[in-house]
Amino acid sequence: MFYHFILLLLLFCSKAHSFCDAGINGYASESGCGHSNKILIKGGTVVNAYSQQVADVYVEDGFIIAVKPNIMVGDDVTVLDATGKFVMPGGIDPHTHLAMEFMGTETIDDYFSGQAAALAGGTTMHIDFVIPVNGSLPAGFEAYVEKAKSSCMDYGFHMAITKWDDVVSKDMEIMVKEKGINSFKFFMAYKGSLMINDELLLEGFKKCKSLGALAMVHAENGDAVFEGQKRMIELGIMGPEGHALSRPPVLEGEATARAIRLARFVNTPLYVVHVMSRDAMEEIARARKSGQRVIGEPVVSGLILDDSSLWDPDFISAAKFVMSPPIRESGHGEALQQALSTGVLQLVGTDHCTFNSTQKALGIDDFRKIPNGVNGIEERMHLVWDTMVESGQISMTDYVRITSTECARIFNIYPKKGAIMPGSDADIIILNPISSFEISARSHHSRSDTNVYEGRKGKGKIEVTIAGGKIVWENGFLNVVPGSGKYIEMPPHSYLFTGIDKADEKYISSLKAPVKRSKVAT
Repeated sequence: MFYHFILLLLLFCSKAHSFCDAGINGYASESGCGHSNKILIKGGTVVNAYSQQVADVYVEDGFIIAVKPNIMVGDDVTVLDATGKFVMPGGIDPHTHLAMEFMGTETIDDYFSGQAAALAGGTTMHIDFVIPVNGSLPAGFEAYVEKAKSSCMDYGFHMAITKWDDVVSKDMEIMVKEKGINSFKFFMAYKGSLMINDELLLEGFKKCKSLGALAMVHAENGDAVFEGQKRMIELGIMGPEGHALSRPPVLEGEATARAIRLARFVNTPLYVVHVMSRDAMEEIARARKSGQRVIGEPVVSGLILDDSSLWDPDFISAAKFVMSPPIRESGHGEALQQALSTGVLQLVGTDHCTFNSTQKALGIDDFRKIPNGVNGIEERMHLVWDTMVESGQISMTDYVRITSTECARIFNIYPKKGAIMPGSDADIIILNPISSFEISARSHHSRSDTNVYEGRKGKGKIEVTIAGGKIVWENGFLNVVPGSGKYIEMPPHSYLFTGIDKADEKYISSLKAPVKRSKVAT
C-alpha cells in the first residue's frame, strides 16, 4: 500500500512539474507554482547602490523582511543558494513602449509579452509612456489602463503632452494628484504628429514645475529632421540608411541644448530621454557642471551598437535597427559609456519599442515609413553588466544604481523599489558572474522575429528573478500569469525639486527691479 502511495505521489509531482514547465504559450499559467510565499536567499553578496555585504535575504508575502547573515527559517520556506553570486534589486526600465500605436501599426509586444521578456532578463518594473487619445490625457490614461490588464509585473506611467490648452493644463493636475503620474514627455521631433513647438514646451515646463512633476524631452529638431528627410529623398536615398543620414547628431545636440536652456529659464528639472550622441551628452555635461538639474538617459542600443548595420544590403536586416534618435556611428557609444561611468549620465533605459519584419517592411520603399523602434527590455541587464562591469568601467554598486536605484529615486518610489532592505518590495535578481549568456531571436521572449543584439555573447547571467515575492524566472523557465502585475503610483516632488523654491527667491531678489522712477514731464 505504501508503495502505491509513493507511485501516486511521484506521478502527481511529475504532472504538477510538467504543468508548471509547459504552461500556455511557453509560460506557466499559475502564479507561484511550486513555491511558497516565503523565500530565503542564502549566502549571496547583497549589492545595493551604495553598499554590499555577504548576507541572507528573507522574503515573505511580497516584501523583504530581513537582510543579515545566518537567518534561520522553518521548513515551509523556499531556500535559494546564492553562494558566489550577487543578490541585487530587480531592474527598473525607465523607458518603454508596449502596445503602442505608432506609424500606422502597433508594437508587437503587449504588456504581457513585453513584461514576460523583462522578467526573463532581470527587470521587475518598467515605466511606459501613455500617449493621449486625440490630445486627451484622461482618454489616453484609460486606454493604457485597459492595455495593462494583461500585466505580469509592476509598472508605472509617464504621460506624453502633444497639444496645449486649458483642458490639458487641468488634466495634468488630475494625472499628478489622482492618477500617480509624476512625469510628462514633450516630443521635439515627429513633425506633423507628436511634435510640439517652443511655446508649448515653455507652457508645459511651467506646469510641470508647479506640480512637482518631471519634464522629459525627446530631443531632436523636428523641423530640421523634416528638411533632412526631404534632402535624402531628393538624393534618391530611400533605404534605412537614409533614416540616420536625415537626422544627424547635430540636430540632437541642438534640441538638447535648447531644451536645457528653456528648462533653466523656467528653473525646473529636466530629463533627456534616449541620449544617443556625443553631441547631446556634451550639452548635458555642460549643464550639470553649471549646477543645473538635468538627467541624461542613454539606452542600451546607443551604448553598444553602431550604425553600420543600417547599410546592410538586406532590407529587413537593416530596417530592424531603425529608431529615433538613430543609432550613431562608431565612437558615440564609447563616449556615452564613459559619461555613464563618470556620472554625467545617470541611468540606462531601453526605449523598447518592437516591430516585426512585416511591420518594418511597411517602409521598404521609403525609410520615412519604417516604424521606429528596437528591442532591449529583456537584454538590458545582461548587456549593461557585460559592457560596463566586466570591462571594469563601473563597480557592482554603480551597476545597481544605473539599472534600478537611480530610476526609483528620480521617480520618487525609493526605497519601495530599487533597494534590498527590510520593508522594500521583494523585487530581486540573482546574478551569476561566471555564467555566460547568448542573445538570439530564437530564444528571446519578445514576440518580435528579430533581435538587434542577435548573436551577442557575454559574461554574467541572471539565473533567478523574484518579482513581488514570487520566483518568476529560474533555471531558464518563466512562471508568469497575465493580470498579476500592479500599477505603481509615483508621487510628485522627487529629490530633484529640493531647493527649487529657494533658487526662485534668490533669482527674484537679484533682479533689483522694478526701479522706482519719478515721472518726468515732457
